[in-house]
Amino acid sequence: MTTALIADDEPVMLARIRNALAEAWPELDVVAECRNGVAALEAFHAHKPDVAFLDIRMPGKTGLEVAAEIGDSAHVVFVTAYDEHAIAAFQNGAADYLLKPVEIARLRETVARLRKRIEQQPASAPADLTALVKSLLEQAKPAAHLKWIRASVGNVTRLIHTDDILFIQSDNKYTRIVCKGADAFVRTPISELREGLDPERFWQVHRGAIVNAHAIDRAVREESERLVLHFRGHHEKIVVSRQYYPLFKQD
Repeated sequence: MTTALIADDEPVMLARIRNALAEAWPELDVVAECRNGVAALEAFHAHKPDVAFLDIRMPGKTGLEVAAEIGDSAHVVFVTAYDEHAIAAFQNGAADYLLKPVEIARLRETVARLRKRIEQQPASAPADLTALVKSLLEQAKPAAHLKWIRASVGNVTRLIHTDDILFIQSDNKYTRIVCKGADAFVRTPISELREGLDPERFWQVHRGAIVNAHAIDRAVREESERLVLHFRGHHEKIVVSRQYYPLFKQD
Protein backbone atom coordinates (compact mmCIF):
# COMPACT_ATOMS: atom_id res chain seq x y z
CA MET A 1 0.00 0.00 0.00
CA THR A 2 1.25 3.48 -0.88
CA THR A 3 1.70 5.74 2.14
CA ALA A 4 1.63 9.53 2.42
CA LEU A 5 2.31 12.45 4.72
CA ILE A 6 0.35 15.72 4.60
CA ALA A 7 1.79 18.94 6.03
CA ASP A 8 -0.07 22.26 6.14
CA ASP A 9 -0.28 24.81 8.93
CA GLU A 10 -4.00 25.45 8.26
CA PRO A 11 -6.23 22.76 9.84
CA VAL A 12 -9.02 23.51 7.34
CA MET A 13 -6.65 23.01 4.40
CA LEU A 14 -5.19 19.89 6.02
CA ALA A 15 -8.67 18.39 6.27
CA ARG A 16 -9.52 19.45 2.72
CA ILE A 17 -6.47 17.69 1.29
CA ARG A 18 -7.14 14.57 3.39
CA ASN A 19 -10.77 14.39 2.27
CA ALA A 20 -9.89 15.04 -1.37
CA LEU A 21 -7.25 12.30 -1.28
CA ALA A 22 -9.77 9.88 0.22
CA GLU A 23 -11.94 10.49 -2.83
CA ALA A 24 -9.23 10.61 -5.50
CA TRP A 25 -6.96 7.88 -4.08
CA PRO A 26 -9.02 5.76 -1.64
CA GLU A 27 -6.33 3.08 -1.21
CA LEU A 28 -3.72 5.64 -0.14
CA ASP A 29 -2.71 5.32 3.54
CA VAL A 30 -2.14 8.75 5.12
CA VAL A 31 0.27 7.92 7.94
CA ALA A 32 0.87 11.44 9.29
CA GLU A 33 -0.68 14.91 9.29
CA CYS A 34 1.49 17.81 10.43
CA ARG A 35 0.99 21.53 11.11
CA ASN A 36 4.57 22.74 10.63
CA GLY A 37 7.75 21.86 8.79
CA VAL A 38 9.66 20.59 11.82
CA ALA A 39 6.89 18.12 12.71
CA ALA A 40 6.65 17.10 9.05
CA LEU A 41 10.34 16.22 8.92
CA GLU A 42 10.12 14.25 12.17
CA ALA A 43 7.06 12.37 10.89
CA PHE A 44 8.80 11.63 7.61
CA HIS A 45 11.75 10.02 9.37
CA ALA A 46 9.40 8.06 11.63
CA HIS A 47 7.04 6.74 8.94
CA LYS A 48 9.09 6.84 5.70
CA PRO A 49 6.04 7.61 3.49
CA ASP A 50 6.14 7.17 -0.27
CA VAL A 51 4.59 10.58 -0.95
CA ALA A 52 4.82 13.90 0.91
CA PHE A 53 2.25 16.66 0.34
CA LEU A 54 4.04 19.77 1.60
CA ASP A 55 2.68 23.28 2.01
CA ILE A 56 5.46 25.57 0.75
CA ARG A 57 4.94 28.21 3.44
CA MET A 58 4.90 26.68 6.91
CA PRO A 59 6.30 27.76 10.28
CA GLY A 60 9.43 26.08 11.59
CA LYS A 61 10.60 24.89 8.19
CA THR A 62 9.13 25.70 4.79
CA GLY A 63 7.96 22.97 2.46
CA LEU A 64 11.03 23.60 0.31
CA GLU A 65 13.32 23.15 3.31
CA VAL A 66 11.57 19.93 4.28
CA ALA A 67 11.82 18.67 0.69
CA ALA A 68 15.53 19.51 0.65
CA GLU A 69 16.10 17.30 3.70
CA ILE A 70 13.85 14.53 2.38
CA GLY A 71 15.90 14.52 -0.80
CA ASP A 72 15.10 11.69 -3.21
CA SER A 73 13.53 9.47 -0.54
CA ALA A 74 9.93 10.28 -1.50
CA HIS A 75 7.72 11.72 -4.20
CA VAL A 76 6.94 15.33 -3.29
CA VAL A 77 3.83 17.36 -4.09
CA PHE A 78 4.03 21.04 -3.19
CA VAL A 79 0.78 22.62 -1.98
CA THR A 80 0.68 26.40 -2.15
CA ALA A 81 -1.42 29.51 -2.64
CA TYR A 82 1.55 31.03 -4.47
CA ASP A 83 2.65 29.50 -7.75
CA GLU A 84 6.10 30.99 -8.34
CA HIS A 85 7.95 27.98 -6.91
CA ALA A 86 5.36 25.35 -7.76
CA ILE A 87 5.18 26.01 -11.48
CA ALA A 88 8.96 25.77 -11.78
CA ALA A 89 8.88 22.42 -9.97
CA PHE A 90 6.08 21.11 -12.17
CA GLN A 91 7.72 22.19 -15.43
CA ASN A 92 10.95 20.52 -14.38
CA GLY A 93 9.05 17.28 -13.89
CA ALA A 94 10.70 16.34 -10.60
CA ALA A 95 7.67 17.20 -8.50
CA ASP A 96 4.02 18.07 -8.83
CA TYR A 97 2.05 20.87 -7.25
CA LEU A 98 -1.46 21.78 -6.12
CA LEU A 99 -2.74 25.33 -5.85
CA LYS A 100 -5.01 26.28 -2.98
CA PRO A 101 -7.90 25.79 -2.74
CA VAL A 102 -7.25 22.23 -3.85
CA GLU A 103 -9.64 21.10 -6.60
CA ILE A 104 -10.54 17.42 -6.91
CA ALA A 105 -10.08 17.39 -10.72
CA ARG A 106 -6.54 18.76 -10.39
CA LEU A 107 -5.78 16.33 -7.58
CA ARG A 108 -6.88 13.40 -9.76
CA GLU A 109 -4.29 14.46 -12.37
CA THR A 110 -1.62 14.58 -9.68
CA VAL A 111 -2.63 11.16 -8.33
CA ALA A 112 -2.43 9.65 -11.83
CA ARG A 113 1.11 10.99 -12.30
CA LEU A 114 2.19 9.80 -8.86
CA ARG A 115 0.85 6.30 -9.45
CA LYS A 116 2.70 6.09 -12.74
CA ARG A 117 5.96 7.25 -11.15
CA ILE A 118 5.61 4.84 -8.25
CA GLU A 119 5.00 1.95 -10.64
CA GLN A 120 8.07 2.90 -12.66
CA GLN A 121 10.27 3.66 -9.64
CA PRO A 122 8.78 1.86 -6.64
CA ALA A 123 11.94 2.15 -4.58
CA SER A 124 12.81 5.80 -5.05
CA ALA A 125 11.69 9.26 -6.02
CA PRO A 126 12.79 11.08 -9.19
CA ALA A 127 16.56 11.43 -9.08
CA ASP A 128 16.55 15.14 -9.86
CA LEU A 129 14.33 16.27 -6.95
CA THR A 130 17.24 17.17 -4.69
CA ALA A 131 18.86 19.34 -7.35
CA LEU A 132 15.52 20.96 -8.14
CA VAL A 133 14.75 21.89 -4.54
CA LYS A 134 18.26 23.24 -4.03
CA SER A 135 17.82 25.43 -7.08
CA LEU A 136 14.43 26.68 -5.89
CA LEU A 137 15.79 27.53 -2.46
CA GLU A 138 18.65 29.49 -4.01
CA GLN A 139 16.32 31.37 -6.34
CA ALA A 140 13.51 31.97 -3.88
CA LYS A 141 12.93 35.62 -3.08
CA PRO A 142 10.46 37.16 -0.66
CA ALA A 143 7.18 37.64 -2.50
CA ALA A 144 6.07 41.19 -3.17
CA HIS A 145 3.33 42.40 -0.84
CA LEU A 146 -0.21 42.13 -2.10
CA LYS A 147 -1.53 45.25 -3.79
CA TRP A 148 -4.85 43.88 -5.02
CA ILE A 149 -7.29 41.28 -3.71
CA ARG A 150 -9.98 39.73 -5.91
CA ALA A 151 -13.22 39.50 -3.94
CA SER A 152 -16.97 38.99 -4.35
CA VAL A 153 -19.59 41.64 -3.60
CA GLY A 154 -22.96 40.04 -4.27
CA ASN A 155 -22.88 38.77 -7.84
CA VAL A 156 -20.00 41.07 -8.76
CA THR A 157 -16.29 40.27 -8.56
CA ARG A 158 -14.14 43.29 -7.86
CA LEU A 159 -10.48 44.11 -7.31
CA ILE A 160 -9.79 45.74 -3.98
CA HIS A 161 -6.63 47.77 -3.55
CA THR A 162 -5.06 47.07 -0.17
CA ASP A 163 -4.87 50.84 0.51
CA ASP A 164 -8.67 50.87 0.68
CA ILE A 165 -8.94 48.12 3.30
CA LEU A 166 -9.92 49.08 6.85
CA PHE A 167 -9.77 45.62 8.39
CA ILE A 168 -10.10 41.92 7.58
CA GLN A 169 -12.12 39.44 9.62
CA SER A 170 -12.72 35.70 9.66
CA ASP A 171 -16.40 35.13 8.95
CA ASN A 172 -17.42 31.47 9.21
CA LYS A 173 -16.51 29.89 5.85
CA TYR A 174 -15.30 33.14 4.32
CA THR A 175 -12.94 35.99 5.06
CA ARG A 176 -14.59 39.40 5.22
CA ILE A 177 -12.74 42.40 3.81
CA VAL A 178 -14.09 45.71 5.09
CA CYS A 179 -13.58 48.93 3.14
CA LYS A 180 -15.18 52.34 3.54
CA GLY A 181 -17.58 51.71 0.68
CA ALA A 182 -18.64 48.09 1.07
CA ASP A 183 -17.79 44.68 2.46
CA ALA A 184 -16.42 41.90 0.28
CA PHE A 185 -15.80 38.20 0.84
CA VAL A 186 -13.05 35.81 -0.22
CA ARG A 187 -12.50 32.11 0.41
CA THR A 188 -8.82 32.63 1.21
CA PRO A 189 -8.15 32.00 4.93
CA ILE A 190 -7.11 35.06 6.88
CA SER A 191 -3.74 33.45 7.67
CA GLU A 192 -2.91 33.19 3.95
CA LEU A 193 -3.87 36.81 3.34
CA ARG A 194 -1.67 37.86 6.26
CA GLU A 195 1.36 36.25 4.63
CA GLY A 196 0.91 38.36 1.51
CA LEU A 197 0.19 41.69 3.22
CA ASP A 198 2.76 44.27 4.30
CA PRO A 199 3.36 43.54 8.02
CA GLU A 200 4.44 47.14 8.62
CA ARG A 201 0.96 48.28 7.64
CA PHE A 202 -1.37 45.37 8.35
CA TRP A 203 -1.35 44.25 11.97
CA GLN A 204 -2.96 41.14 13.37
CA VAL A 205 -4.82 42.24 16.51
CA HIS A 206 -6.87 39.13 17.10
CA ARG A 207 -6.80 35.52 15.93
CA GLY A 208 -9.56 36.41 13.47
CA ALA A 209 -8.79 40.05 12.69
CA ILE A 210 -6.16 42.06 10.79
CA VAL A 211 -6.32 45.85 10.68
CA ASN A 212 -4.84 48.48 8.41
CA ALA A 213 -2.83 50.60 10.83
CA HIS A 214 -3.18 53.62 8.52
CA ALA A 215 -6.98 53.45 8.87
CA ILE A 216 -7.08 53.44 12.68
CA ASP A 217 -8.45 56.64 14.20
CA ARG A 218 -7.87 55.77 17.84
CA ALA A 219 -7.46 52.92 20.31
CA VAL A 220 -9.74 53.28 23.33
CA ARG A 221 -9.37 51.39 26.60
CA GLU A 222 -12.87 50.56 27.80
CA GLU A 223 -14.25 48.76 30.85
CA SER A 224 -12.43 45.68 32.09
CA GLU A 225 -9.31 46.99 30.36
CA ARG A 226 -10.70 46.09 26.94
CA LEU A 227 -8.83 47.78 24.11
CA VAL A 228 -11.06 48.78 21.19
CA LEU A 229 -10.01 50.16 17.80
CA HIS A 230 -12.02 52.87 16.03
CA PHE A 231 -11.59 53.53 12.30
CA ARG A 232 -11.81 56.76 10.36
CA GLY A 233 -15.10 57.03 8.47
CA HIS A 234 -16.47 53.69 9.69
CA HIS A 235 -18.78 52.80 12.54
CA GLU A 236 -17.57 49.26 13.31
CA LYS A 237 -14.97 48.59 15.97
CA ILE A 238 -12.42 45.85 16.54
CA VAL A 239 -11.48 44.49 19.95
CA VAL A 240 -7.76 43.81 20.43
CA SER A 241 -6.68 40.53 22.04
CA ARG A 242 -4.54 41.04 25.11
CA GLN A 243 -1.46 39.47 23.49
CA TYR A 244 -1.49 42.24 20.87
CA TYR A 245 -1.74 45.14 23.34
CA PRO A 246 1.99 45.94 22.95
CA LEU A 247 1.29 47.13 19.39
CA PHE A 248 -0.53 50.09 20.88
CA LYS A 249 1.72 50.77 23.84
CA GLN A 250 3.09 54.29 23.99
CA ASP A 251 6.88 54.60 24.14
